[in-house]
Amino acid sequence: MPAKPEQFKTVKEHGFKAICFSLTLRPNTAKVVFGASDFKVYEADFAATKFEPKELYGHESYVTGVALAGTKIVSGGYDCKLSWFDSAANKMIKSETAHGKWIRGVHASKDGKTIVSVGDDMVAKLWDAESGKLLHELKGHAEKTPTNFNSMLYAAAFTDDGKTVATGDKVGKIILWDVATGKKTGELEAPVFYTWDPTARLHSIGGIRSLAFSPDGKTLAVGGSGKIGNIDHLEGKARVELFDVATSKRTWEHQSDKFAGLVNHLQFSPDGSWLLGAGGAAEGFYLMLDPVGKKSIRQEKAGMHIHDVTTTPDMSTLYVAGHNKLAICECKG
Repeated sequence: MPAKPEQFKTVKEHGFKAICFSLTLRPNTAKVVFGASDFKVYEADFAATKFEPKELYGHESYVTGVALAGTKIVSGGYDCKLSWFDSAANKMIKSETAHGKWIRGVHASKDGKTIVSVGDDMVAKLWDAESGKLLHELKGHAEKTPTNFNSMLYAAAFTDDGKTVATGDKVGKIILWDVATGKKTGELEAPVFYTWDPTARLHSIGGIRSLAFSPDGKTLAVGGSGKIGNIDHLEGKARVELFDVATSKRTWEHQSDKFAGLVNHLQFSPDGSWLLGAGGAAEGFYLMLDPVGKKSIRQEKAGMHIHDVTTTPDMSTLYVAGHNKLAICECKG
């Protein structure tokens, strides 16, 4: 059944002992694999009579990214390690230090053949999903902010055809890369996502927290928070910007009139007719936007700070991970 954002509703919630940072859905099931703040990777079946997450394996710190490639789970965390786990054989294939600083995200291309990892060493790395072989190191993000503080590399996203990957950093710079060669193909600038306080705290906050390409690869959505007054709190309004990939021009800016916080996840519907955003601060939110008409469709309170969302291919069902909770939502009549 096609996804209908107008029919969006939360249908089930489950409490969890830790913060759930990332999750991914096993194809043709209601089973999710997720990483948490207790250093562990779990699998859980939302269709089961009793919700009982099963521990699969662990890291040495927060697990901030999980991706699926066939029977393999690829995960990364603040221990700077990437782990390949074969769920069919129930065994670890390999685990290695992949980045010099915290890993912020791990994502798979739509065909499951390529993995991208991003870390605070300001390097994105492309990996062969099957073998775990390093394909390319993508270096182009500055290690320091303009005020000479350490920057961070939060976000990455593939085009649907897997030929291009985008990466986004703390100061609002987005770089486009050719997956086959590892070469830079373009740059975009979104500085409003970054806030620097030069007097009260000598501190910065914000950054690009999510990226998503439209199905045709022509539009890139960028998510985060707008300018923040008190940088000790995520009080900036939830913000999404759209860019024309060919021209690097910004085509739309949406700033929520209802919710503050970071947009941690963005995803276009399969036909490109609407865009899902999700995130939070103390509480969470869902944004459903019309990228063609450049308007908001719905804004909904989530009841938790959302860190990640995974969906069925048609986006009619959403599986959501956040602070001490997992949820399932539907966008269908």
